[in-house]
Amino acid sequence: MDVTDLDKLRIVLDPIGQAGVALALMLVMFSVALGLRVDDFQFLLNKTALFFGGVLAQVLLLPFITWLLILLLAPPASVALGMIVVACCPGGAVSNLMTFLSRGNVAASVALTATSSLLAALMTPASILFWSHSYEPTSTLLKTLDVSPYIFLIQTTVLLALPLALGMVVAAKAPDVAARIKRRSTVLGTSVLVGVIIYGLVYFSDILIPALSVIGLIVLLHNAAAFATGAMVGLVLSNLAATRRALTFEIGIQNSGLALVILLSQLQGLGGAAAVAAFWGVWHLIAGGLIVALFRIRDSKRQLL
Repeated sequence: MDVTDLDKLRIVLDPIGQAGVALALMLVMFSVALGLRVDDFQFLLNKTALFFGGVLAQVLLLPFITWLLILLLAPPASVALGMIVVACCPGGAVSNLMTFLSRGNVAASVALTATSSLLAALMTPASILFWSHSYEPTSTLLKTLDVSPYIFLIQTTVLLALPLALGMVVAAKAPDVAARIKRRSTVLGTSVLVGVIIYGLVYFSDILIPALSVIGLIVLLHNAAAFATGAMVGLVLSNLAATRRALTFEIGIQNSGLALVILLSQLQGLGGAAAVAAFWGVWHLIAGGLIVALFRIRDSKRQLL
């Protein structure tokens, strides 16, 4: 098939499905907020330049690098939109796990993840709109979808901000309650999201699989650029290997589940964009695991010297 056909594909959910996806997103963001602690931000006071440098790399530099890559590759509009949405999403808890496994600076990773998650309520929808309209094919595609920038910004911000605010209030006022319900809400929200993703991939597999060779290569290049950006930022901001590793994973790992929900609930489930987000979610785990292994092998060799 012609990969440009993905621009015409829509993963359409009925009203109940849309409500379920929105609820799942709110549960996931609520769970993120339940896990936030004041101690997570102590890193800001101790390493201010490093903290702000890492945040700026996450919310500004990675989308800019993504935009440059799109100009270079000139992918179909829906594929480019998927790349933009993924790049504009915050890092997730997976980056903290990868940092831990690689013997990186977990405190730095947690602080950056917490901050990018808080900023996501406003920065993610605003960034998606800005970068999408900075590339003519995606800008044109959004116009054909009749997506109102104002409605998109308000709806997406509400979906992200309300559960974050509620979760932070519960965590501050009733930490015991927060600890008890965090695991259940995370499992429930994630299960719904995974179910939606699997359903979409299976239902449209006859269309998506033939295009995987093209989409797969783009996702691999995009994710490699993200990890490389994190590594370069680490080299600039710190002379400590553990902190460099944290920045590598924080910028290389993105919350692709959030990207998928935004695409399904707010951007009419564009096929190419959804395929990019879904494949990214699988690949960044593989790539991250390989990088962890390389770091551990390097540590082992140094211990033998």
